[in-house]
Amino acid sequence: MSFTRLRLDDVSRSFGGHPALEGLDLTIERGEFIALLGPSGCGKSTALNCLAGLLPLTRGSIWSDDTRLDTLPPERRGFGMVFQSYALFPHLSVRRNIAFGLQMRRLPRAEVRRRTDEAIRLVRLEEHAGKLPGQLSGGQQQRVAIARAVVLEPALVLMDEPLSNLDAKLRLEMRTEIRRLHQSLGLTTVYVTHDQEEALSLADRLVVLRDGRVQQIGSPEELHTRPVNRHVADFMGYRNLLPMRATRRHGSTQMVVEGEGLRLIGSPVGPVAPGTDVIAAVRPEDLRIAEVQGTGLLATVEVVEYQGREVAVEARTESGLLLNLRTTQRPALGDWVELVVAPARLLVFPDDSSTTGRATDRAATDSSATGSPRTDREVPA
Repeated sequence: MSFTRLRLDDVSRSFGGHPALEGLDLTIERGEFIALLGPSGCGKSTALNCLAGLLPLTRGSIWSDDTRLDTLPPERRGFGMVFQSYALFPHLSVRRNIAFGLQMRRLPRAEVRRRTDEAIRLVRLEEHAGKLPGQLSGGQQQRVAIARAVVLEPALVLMDEPLSNLDAKLRLEMRTEIRRLHQSLGLTTVYVTHDQEEALSLADRLVVLRDGRVQQIGSPEELHTRPVNRHVADFMGYRNLLPMRATRRHGSTQMVVEGEGLRLIGSPVGPVAPGTDVIAAVRPEDLRIAEVQGTGLLATVEVVEYQGREVAVEARTESGLLLNLRTTQRPALGDWVELVVAPARLLVFPDDSSTTGRATDRAATDSSATGSPRTDREVPA
């Protein structure tokens, strides 16, 4: 069932009266690669299963152009699915696993063989076509699962965390393989993952979910550089989330924030007014060691992790706040460093958390400050 546009209108699903997915509105253009991204329990797999027809909707509708799909059984939607567990038949060879769906459709034998051969070639398993799944590596089994989905020439391919069972090297290789197949075959793909790096590298657009609700939809660059709230920022790699208070405006577009012995200048996202609680967010790579002494925030290096050209550093301020940074410099344990952040790289979000949530935020920053802060420096660019 080919389409130009797939539309999800107010798609919702509850279990025992508890909403697992609420009000998902999403339009998918033909040929797009969409990643559903979020932590465990956010509703992303529920959304995928609703789209596949494995779960009925509690509310809403799904449309393929002008055809309503949510009233159709899974087999009539024409979608291919790749499961986290691969779900291969252990007693069938690679070739027979891939051909199975075509045979169930009662296609001519010559057509089944042609399409199966082509799928095997696409996933580069020609030398393994006669093997059983148990004789293959995890990456090879995942390729069989992908070939089995695409051989049906589906209008949409659904992938539910297909790389989560692979080691780091295989995950990287298979990411490239999935993107290559998507582009070469002109597939439309919806991909579920909890790995933001995986989503950024694969998708044309990302849909970030939290507690069953969409937080933000946008391109990888949009979500990476301009998350719309603190929850998206947290999930997109802003490891430094600092509970602070907005004190005054700085120019027409920036805000001075204070707390935890710091005074910082950042860029507000959303309604931020002086006198309100805020969360200041900065990525580790945007927190830099100052080149000129006396211009930054003093902190003591507590952890250094070698990561090739860069090192990941944890440093604690004099007030006890733990900060994460990445740097090409090589500080040693116990060194004092001065840290600076450009105002454009420090995002300031309204603190919309409850009292409990705020306590969690503070625990996440691992702050152990007690009493009056010993420093109160404004950290410039």
